[in-house]
Amino acid sequence: MGKLHLLMKKEEIDDQKLNDEKIVVVFDVLLATSTITAALAFGAKEVIPVMNGQEAVLFTNKNLDKEYLLIGEYEGNTIEGFLSPNPLTLKKIVADQSIVLSTTNGTVALKNSQNAKRVYAASILNANAVANHLRQSYKDESVILVCSGSSGQFNMEDFYGAGYFIDCLVNESCPFDLSDAAKSAHYFYLGLKEKSNEILAESNVGKMLFRYGFEEELKFVSSKSIFNVVPIFADGKSVINVNFSKETI
Repeated sequence: MGKLHLLMKKEEIDDQKLNDEKIVVVFDVLLATSTITAALAFGAKEVIPVMNGQEAVLFTNKNLDKEYLLIGEYEGNTIEGFLSPNPLTLKKIVADQSIVLSTTNGTVALKNSQNAKRVYAASILNANAVANHLRQSYKDESVILVCSGSSGQFNMEDFYGAGYFIDCLVNESCPFDLSDAAKSAHYFYLGLKEKSNEILAESNVGKMLFRYGFEEELKFVSSKSIFNVVPIFADGKSVINVNFSKETI
């Protein structure tokens, strides 16, 4: 039986304890891992996560032989010269594109997890697809769910998303030994399973997005498992879709 752990925020990641036996699944429901999921579903070739806007610019300057879409935010504000990382606004422009993505929390969590055996990006949009992939691909490995949080603080939407993922993953044929944190996320989800949109809208980040006029984005990213996308952070370089097939919505 594998062990299932949950970290409440990206600052709890200990890269010294990540090794070839650990599977990491990163959640940044608002919005990085939702953006990654949607971009790949809409046909993007890859998403390259970076720590910040400066690293994004340095990366593109070193790779002038290839075109990239620069997408990013810091503390909720779109980085100057970058596109906004809101999934629905990217729908018509990401097909067949390589994306360099910089966010305050989610891309940092992905980069800080890269020493693990495998690193995946999950959201409410693709929780079931990632859960099915893990059941089919691994046995008895320890799985660490990372809630990216918000600038060093716990956030509710990642906790809810992780709880939903646990509900998709764990069953009689795929039992796990859940940590107390993982059990808490699962119980939290079970008590509010029909209120995904409300949970996201009532979170601090959700309220900020609502103020910025992104109500439709909130509704969209609260949709459960509408994409069969499995984003894997391959070799610590770029996130690609294991399932490869393009999707439409």
